[in-house]
Amino acid sequence: MTNYSDEHLTTILKRTKVIAVVGVSMNSVRPSYYVARYLGLKGYTVVPVNPGHAGKVLFGQTVRAGLSEITEPVDMVDIFRRSEAVPPIVDEALELFPKLKTIWMQIGVEHAEAAAKAQAQGVDVIQNRCPKIEYQRLFGELRMGGFATGIISSKLG
Repeated sequence: MTNYSDEHLTTILKRTKVIAVVGVSMNSVRPSYYVARYLGLKGYTVVPVNPGHAGKVLFGQTVRAGLSEITEPVDMVDIFRRSEAVPPIVDEALELFPKLKTIWMQIGVEHAEAAAKAQAQGVDVIQNRCPKIEYQRLFGELRMGGFATGIISSKLG
């Protein structure tokens, strides 16, 4: 199921404080970079996870090689990986974070079995959606054509 009520998505985004972003890029033009940056700017603690960049600093946080390197409690795991890579990430997240509330799979990422496993443990699962886009849409930041146009939209009305 990838049809989620606005109320459900709003609840998830409001209750979330710490987000582990799996597959984050250091490249500022990649979606995983700007989504993670945006979430950090909105007040979330973003914990970057990417074994290829482990030890580097991104958005004031040390990039972790894997979820097992995260010592703080995590509310949401945001997955920027191919669908076939999802099951071991979900398994590890469920094992490591007993208070995990949400598994979020980015646009184009879905895995029914992994989602069912997480849901069976009481974890909310969002598939094929982007938390940045949903945040902008639900909290009134989207303007003309779906883009956050800022000052331009105020001049146009």
